[in-house]
Amino acid sequence: MTKRQTERYPVEGPNSLWQLYKTVSFWKVVKCFAVAQTARYVPWMSLKNWMYRRLLGMKIGDHTAVALMVMMDTMFPERISIGSNSIIGYNTTILAHEYLITEYRLGDVRIGSRVMVGANSTLLPGISIGDGAIVSAGTLVNRDVPAGAFVGGNPMQIIRLADPVQQTSRT
Repeated sequence: MTKRQTERYPVEGPNSLWQLYKTVSFWKVVKCFAVAQTARYVPWMSLKNWMYRRLLGMKIGDHTAVALMVMMDTMFPERISIGSNSIIGYNTTILAHEYLITEYRLGDVRIGSRVMVGANSTLLPGISIGDGAIVSAGTLVNRDVPAGAFVGGNPMQIIRLADPVQQTSRT
C-alpha cells in the first residue's frame, strides 16, 4: 500500500477553508453542490450516472451502482473515477480535496472495476482502490487498497489480501 497522492497548496493568513473561493469558483461549488445533492436522492442508476458524467465531469464505468445518499466531492468531482460494475454503498463520502489550517490538498480518487465499497465509508483524496477490492462498511480509506484485497476499519487495515489463483481466474 502506498501513501495518498495529493498535491499540496500552502496558504497564508486565515485557514484554507476560510479562503475557499480563492481556490475554486463560487459558481462551480454551487453547481456541483446542487447536482451532487440531487443525485444523492435519484433512484435510477442510469440517470444518476449520467448526472455524474455529464454535469460533474466524473468518470463512471458501465453498470456502476452508486447507492442512495452517497456524497461526491462538491468542489473537484472531476477528480473522481469509478470503474465498471462497482458498488458504492449507502451514505459513503468520496473526497478529492481537504482544507487544512495552513494548506489545502487535492488528489485524484481512483476506484477500480468490480469494487464494493460498504455503507458509511469515507474515501480521502489521493487514494486508489484496485480492481475487485472490497471495503467493509464504515471504513476510512486513508491509503491505497490493493486489487482483490478486503479492507476495513478506522484507520483502515488489510483484513485479507487477494488469493493470486483466484485473482488470475477472475480476469
